[in-house]
Amino acid sequence: MLRNKEFRRYGAVFLVIGAVTQIAGFSIGMDAGILALLSSLALGITFYAFTKIRYDRIARISDQIDLVLHNDDHLFIGEEEEGELSILQSEITKMTLRIREQNTMLKKEKKNLSESLADIAHQLRTPLTSVNLILSLLEENPQSDDRKELLWEMEELLLRMDWLITSLLKLSRLDAGIVVFRQEPVEVAELIRAASRPLLITMELHEITLLTDVPEGLKICGDIEWIAEAIQNILKNCMENVGDQGRIRVICSETLLYTEIVIRDNGRGFAKEDLRNLFERYYRGKNSVTAGYGIGLALCRTILVRQGGTISARNHSEGGAEFIIRFPR
Repeated sequence: MLRNKEFRRYGAVFLVIGAVTQIAGFSIGMDAGILALLSSLALGITFYAFTKIRYDRIARISDQIDLVLHNDDHLFIGEEEEGELSILQSEITKMTLRIREQNTMLKKEKKNLSESLADIAHQLRTPLTSVNLILSLLEENPQSDDRKELLWEMEELLLRMDWLITSLLKLSRLDAGIVVFRQEPVEVAELIRAASRPLLITMELHEITLLTDVPEGLKICGDIEWIAEAIQNILKNCMENVGDQGRIRVICSETLLYTEIVIRDNGRGFAKEDLRNLFERYYRGKNSVTAGYGIGLALCRTILVRQGGTISARNHSEGGAEFIIRFPR
């Protein structure tokens, strides 16, 4: 404690006051002097004891902060009597817990980033390998009868890679929080038309029937471009599941609490173990037979949740998959 200027200052002041008191006491009489001396000693010992207790508590708090700074897992939370030190320790404890939580989150995000980069590298490596193989075949057999088919297959792979990179960039922008969604009334009928328009030719080529039941005047609040992209990803998923001559149905309705968009197909539906992981990033499903990357539905959920919506999936009682999107009214 003697290293502390505050203690030395208070000690010096106390000694001066004690000396003056004793001189005054002895000037009055021997008994008064002895009483002043004993009183000074008692007050000095009391002051020292309470000051030492206070500094010991401060030292424990300081040691705890030092442990936190060195990433120690130990966290001492003592029970102090009410007072300023108790309040200080309570606030430091809160700060410590908050720092620990943030540190844990940062470690988790770092691990997720590392895993994501590995997944992205794997996802890109597969089509790149196929493209290199096709190029080798074309180089070895420039006049091959399969040339047109190989070029078409390579174009499909390059388009998929472009879609994958674009989707990953959108996900990273959403994760970083730099996307600003517009909040404006959106006609649900126009939303469904905007989402399905780019897919109509593909649906026609594969003889997929799209049925819509959307009441006119039904509205939600959000960013039409981003929500349309989310619904488009769901429609793509349904198209992959139903195959040729399949059927997709979009049904919209509203209640007092929410506006609901249901997208249903007549495909194989989902495996039971897939339902809880369906919207997880890079999850393709145990029995996946499509060439997807596990990005579309993850992007879809992120877009909808960031705008106050919810999405869930289940198997319809009559067969096929069913996606339920809800926006609060």
